[in-house]
Amino acid sequence: MATANHNTGNLEQKIIEAARETFLNRGYSETSMSDIAVRAGINRPTLHYYFRTKERMFGAVFGSIVGALVPRVKDIILRSDIPIGKRVQLVIDAYYEVFKENPRLPLFIVKEIDRDYDNVVRTARELGLQTYMDSIRKGLQDEMDSGKLRQVPMRYLFMTFYSMLIIPFATCNLCNNLFVAEGECFDDMLAEWKAYIVSAVERTLTI
Repeated sequence: MATANHNTGNLEQKIIEAARETFLNRGYSETSMSDIAVRAGINRPTLHYYFRTKERMFGAVFGSIVGALVPRVKDIILRSDIPIGKRVQLVIDAYYEVFKENPRLPLFIVKEIDRDYDNVVRTARELGLQTYMDSIRKGLQDEMDSGKLRQVPMRYLFMTFYSMLIIPFATCNLCNNLFVAEGECFDDMLAEWKAYIVSAVERTLTI
């Protein structure tokens, strides 16, 4: 029985990985359940045994990528004993780790928010991510209220950080062709860019 359960878990993970690759390469709308089945090397009935709908498949893929990232980000942000600049560095490192493994992810998420915002929010809530985001918001607001950080509207802080974080990945082809200097690579540019993100957030929040 244990072997059967192990094999079942392996196949489910294989399906999720196949779906992730297909979603990120083609986009949600252009991906069918048949595409995922072919990528995973299984038939449609087997796929539907694990995931009856494409929406459930999306939730599993989304969870496999950000399920561990968001709690990690929360734990870093809530370390009020660490200077805000250092926390921002660690958060960027966490995102870079995921984005380098899934370079199409930022653009995919932006497109999905534009295509079906309600589905993205619903999926995030089903995964329990809203609780983590609320904790991050409250933790930062508490530091602002106590005078440790400058009072800044949370929406401006969000847009400042995530726009700077996501744009290089969402415009990777543009960056590689126009902004990556001779003798360097995309990762070199990202490492240099990280310092600018940290500086922007520090200027925004430091009293």
